[in-house]
Amino acid sequence: MRLPAWFAEPAEQQTPEPELRVSTLELFFDLVFVFTITQLTHVLVDGLEAGVPLEGALRVLLVFGVMWWMYSGYVWLLNSVPPVRPARRVLVLLGMTGFLLMALAIPGTFDGGGVAFAVGYLLLIVVHGALYLQATRAIVRVIPFNLAATALIGAAAFTSAPYTYLLWAAAMVLLWGSPYFIGQKGFTLRAPHVVERHGLLVIVVLGESMLAIGIGAADLDVDLGLGVAGALGLCLAACLWWAYFGGDDEVAAEHALASAEPVRRTRMILGAYFYGHIPILLGVVAVSGGIKKVIGHPLDPLKPSAAIMLSAGVALYLAGDFWFRRVLALRQARIRGLAAIAALVATATGLWSAMAQLAVLVLILVGMLVVEHRRARGAARIVSEVEA
Repeated sequence: MRLPAWFAEPAEQQTPEPELRVSTLELFFDLVFVFTITQLTHVLVDGLEAGVPLEGALRVLLVFGVMWWMYSGYVWLLNSVPPVRPARRVLVLLGMTGFLLMALAIPGTFDGGGVAFAVGYLLLIVVHGALYLQATRAIVRVIPFNLAATALIGAAAFTSAPYTYLLWAAAMVLLWGSPYFIGQKGFTLRAPHVVERHGLLVIVVLGESMLAIGIGAADLDVDLGLGVAGALGLCLAACLWWAYFGGDDEVAAEHALASAEPVRRTRMILGAYFYGHIPILLGVVAVSGGIKKVIGHPLDPLKPSAAIMLSAGVALYLAGDFWFRRVLALRQARIRGLAAIAALVATATGLWSAMAQLAVLVLILVGMLVVEHRRARGAARIVSEVEA
């Protein structure tokens, strides 16, 4: 039986574009992935409300850990196999279906919904492997790790705590540690696409934190307290955006990656964009959950767990950003480490007033950005004087 002509891959090879940019299909894919981030925020908040914040945080970490591996796998895939043909687009859409199935299963993944999650994950890895074989046979080294992790997740659906968590943890460790056994040969990546794709993802995920404001304000009267809290939530998200995108670091990141030889470039991408972006995205999840709790009762004290979640989210974001910059040898911003510590200290203000904690976190980030801007201007002035 022959495949329809519109679906079958043409035999001739098309000349790849010299510079690959993110396609609209990839942005569509990212929106589905961000739905999973929204679901994780709900899991975190539900854990707080149920009085089991640590268990909720553990579930978020485990689910995000295995999903982030496959999201990054699709970034690498579409970097090597751009979705420029109908057959590829259909397969990518099929992969998106796997992500959607997993996202829908997230709330009940540890309470009987693990099978649906495992089925979605299996669909993801089958599509991923089939498409990646068009670019390199090196993907064959990855597939056994993906299949083994899927089997562990599936087995966890038939166990109870603590074995469920142990199997999920084993799956995550297997996936995250696999690059050290697989190696990076055979995975040649184009720097501009990787930088742009992750930057767009961060923007979309930050937008999800704004969604938390709307969810927290549902059915509430818009009074002065709610308006100020909403504005502060927006300011906090804007400061996080500025910290990541405020300078010319995207150009510098592209240059750092493009100037490295292929294997080293792959290792840098793995360190900066896979491992380095884990705390960035988890930080946004925590910030979104914290903002949701603040918006509901802005003038009341926060529970200790909610106050810790909000401050820890900002600290995680800054720590991940610093890690990402260090791997790529970008402009070092050690003040971000101090800002992360200050954000954790700001937890104490949330025990007095939720809005006060939000305001203090905004002030910390604004101060950090102002100091960095002044240092950058001073360094530029010195360089210009030397050149003159």
